[in-house]
Amino acid sequence: MTTNRAHVLLWTDSPNAYLEAVKVAGLDHRVAIDTLPRKDKPTADQLARTEALMAGGVPAGLLPSMPRLRWAQAMSAGVEGWMALPDLPKGLTLTCARGTHKESMPENIIASLFYVAKPVAVAVENQKSAKWVHTVPQPLTGKTLGILGLGVIGQEVARIAVALGMRVIGTKRRPGPMDNVAQVFPPERTNEVLGQSDFVLLLLPATPETDNFINAERLAAMKPTAWLINFGRGHTIVDADLIAAAKNRKIAGAVLDVFRQEPLPSDHPFWKAEGIIVLPHIGGPHPQRDRFVARLFVENLERFLDGAPLKEVVDRTAGY
Repeated sequence: MTTNRAHVLLWTDSPNAYLEAVKVAGLDHRVAIDTLPRKDKPTADQLARTEALMAGGVPAGLLPSMPRLRWAQAMSAGVEGWMALPDLPKGLTLTCARGTHKESMPENIIASLFYVAKPVAVAVENQKSAKWVHTVPQPLTGKTLGILGLGVIGQEVARIAVALGMRVIGTKRRPGPMDNVAQVFPPERTNEVLGQSDFVLLLLPATPETDNFINAERLAAMKPTAWLINFGRGHTIVDADLIAAAKNRKIAGAVLDVFRQEPLPSDHPFWKAEGIIVLPHIGGPHPQRDRFVARLFVENLERFLDGAPLKEVVDRTAGY
């Protein structure tokens, strides 16, 4: 089929939100869209004509076989899978879905703070045996929350935490004044954040620099009463070091929502480790998740069609 419309491939099992967003934005007459379930592979014709691609990820060997491809939109904020491709074309503009978890993840992070500070779970467990056990909830007000990785999600968590009476500090690759954050440190001063914090929230991106970032040395810099909360990437933690720190009361415990391997294998020691709470990657999912990503995708699609700079372009040097 010959057309002067830009050819777009939506490689996803749920294309409807994206198709509707394109239509509502009035862009449907400017694009020719193919949809493809994740289990299927693009045809030779699709590979030849696609100029813009939206996908959760792609296998090695695919992108170089798309000669007209100029832009790829990742459906997640993390792009470590894309960055690991041995043949990621140098001239390809890669954008991520940074910021699209803003409606869901901050609430789920705050829920984890309440879970470890308030004895609701203990009460539910005691109810099973009709036991009335008086427990004293720990306040969040007056406590310090340290956020490693003050991006969009971290800033929204900070806003909510301050409203709860917490003090927020954290790290950012390019530190500077930030609303609701008492002090922003560069990454090389992470231990200062760890030493001050009652709760340490990990929102670090997946890069070579963050691999095994939380190790025995950094865990030792935390207060023995502090909780570690990871909603970033599983590879940022040395698993064995965390298990030892929680078992030996070097820290109070940890809430983990992300892991090196997902689903977490049934024989992984995290399942039974003392002081460690395993969540099945609930941080980002939202009933309207595709609608949020579609909003960003359509904005970028219009920019792409107009030759304007795209939003949330991945910095390949930084890795996110």
